[in-house]
Amino acid sequence: MKVLLLSILSLSVFASTIKVGVLAPEGTSWAKNLSKMAKEIKDATKGDVKIKFYFGGSQGDEPDVLRKIHVGQLHGGIFTGKTLGEINGDVRVMELPFTFYNDREKALRTVEKLTPFFNSKFEKGGFKNLGFFEIGIVYFVSSKETKSINDLGGLKIWSWEGDKLVSTMIDTMKLISVPLPITDVLSSLSTGIIDAAYAPPLGILSLQWNTKVKYLVDFPLSFSIGAFLINDKIWSKISPANQKIVNEISAKYVKNVNSSNDLDNKDALSVLRSGGIKFIEYPAADIEKGKMFRQEIIKKLKGNLFSEEALKKLEENL
Repeated sequence: MKVLLLSILSLSVFASTIKVGVLAPEGTSWAKNLSKMAKEIKDATKGDVKIKFYFGGSQGDEPDVLRKIHVGQLHGGIFTGKTLGEINGDVRVMELPFTFYNDREKALRTVEKLTPFFNSKFEKGGFKNLGFFEIGIVYFVSSKETKSINDLGGLKIWSWEGDKLVSTMIDTMKLISVPLPITDVLSSLSTGIIDAAYAPPLGILSLQWNTKVKYLVDFPLSFSIGAFLINDKIWSKISPANQKIVNEISAKYVKNVNSSNDLDNKDALSVLRSGGIKFIEYPAADIEKGKMFRQEIIKKLKGNLFSEEALKKLEENL
């Protein structure tokens, strides 16, 4: 009886706030959906599970959020790219360059099929994944005109500091890597420290890179994803009944966010075009060159960033 009472008390004590760091600014469709999700979870669990989102990078960039989770200042975050790979490198197989091109639907189907595999790796790393987000199709933007993949050679391109996938891609394509925090990209494009950067259209627009570049290479580089991760120590304190509620509500709003992100990215492409950014189409023959680059990148990263098992599962589902 005493053990049962202590268990009940430990669960009731958890009626506190799960603190989550997010880079998405307040006012965006993404932030609005997350806020609605938090309210619905609070109401459905009768206040036992509360989620507080810190939007707009107010808790720092993604590495800062991850560090704060490790020391207990935060309990979760929405992670992408490099930081997501530090938690679970196998996820980065989804972002291998020249895999999906414009086929967003195929990319999302592949993420869905591989989710159980990825989640098992997250759990081993001490995290609960409440859902994968579509960040979008990634494009190069540049201050210099290029007409083919070969013309990219020699460009000074931003790479996120410590991102093995991007640095390997840049090295393989014989570009010049300039590692910088994402916050320094805008000023570096302005001063010529870098010639080019990469992001989904919504990111290009929201980070105002469009004000410093002239060209968008309409030759999709990769498909970027994110994940909503909660520290397993916090997750394990939630009752099974409330875990079920959180899972169901999160799944609904992750789907909403992905739909709105797709629309926002399409709208952003239109805004970039109407704003004077020139869209450059590469020759069809460059698709084969992209495939060759992809194979070289895989050779360098297999067993280094992601496992052979993850690559095999990706290829099987493609």
